[in-house]
Amino acid sequence: MAILDRTDDGPVARLILNDPGKLNALSDAMLAALQAELDRIAEEPAIRVVTLGGAGKAFCAGHDLKEMTAGRQSEDGGRAYFADLFSRCTSVMTAIRNLPQPVIAAPHGIATAAGCQLVASCDMAVAAESTRFGVNGVNIGLFCSTPMVALSRNIPRKQAFEMLTTGEFVETGRARELGLINRAVPHDQLDAATMELAETVAGKLGSAVRIGKRAFYDQLEMPLDQAYAHTGAVMVENMLDSDTAEGISAFLEKRPPEWQQ
Repeated sequence: MAILDRTDDGPVARLILNDPGKLNALSDAMLAALQAELDRIAEEPAIRVVTLGGAGKAFCAGHDLKEMTAGRQSEDGGRAYFADLFSRCTSVMTAIRNLPQPVIAAPHGIATAAGCQLVASCDMAVAAESTRFGVNGVNIGLFCSTPMVALSRNIPRKQAFEMLTTGEFVETGRARELGLINRAVPHDQLDAATMELAETVAGKLGSAVRIGKRAFYDQLEMPLDQAYAHTGAVMVENMLDSDTAEGISAFLEKRPPEWQQ
């Protein structure tokens, strides 16, 4: 049984964390599988959108605490192991952001600690109504410092800090208010709602979405004037794309575009 399942539905790659016995924890094996698959997808222009869900009763419970405990048994008390673990986890999270294709998380059950980080690292999220989100490491004496990076870039800082210091869960309604997820749907509609959003995005010009995703994150880190200068240059390149010209012509002529990409 693969720890990470992938099925392609046309231009949509559907990834499922598949270690339900461990609540799909981000074990060494899971991180390796995610990294390898994301690297593959980055080189597949036919894939336009990625969805990410979890098998069993939970989306992802964060890092594998049993593996982390075992890693502590080394001569240096686990320093090298933990440094490598968090580096590998960071690589997976940044790979999602750097992926040319948009990634839609589809959490259910719980998304805790690094599992919540995984949701926050995705470009969009459709959640089952019963899902609970938390950065709960503080409850066992481990502040969720790396999950904090993605979380604090998704929701307001005071609310993020409250979650980080109390270890309390946030329900789906509150998660949507805060901006951690885009929408919440009944659990039995999660797959259909996620695919509906994925297919909507996949129906757009792939090159334009790839350009737009990169520019979206780039400009967020820039001062206002620099952001406008950067995105203006991006739009110039986008306008010079022959498929964009076709899209504009099709709109003016009231016909479907015949894109090549």
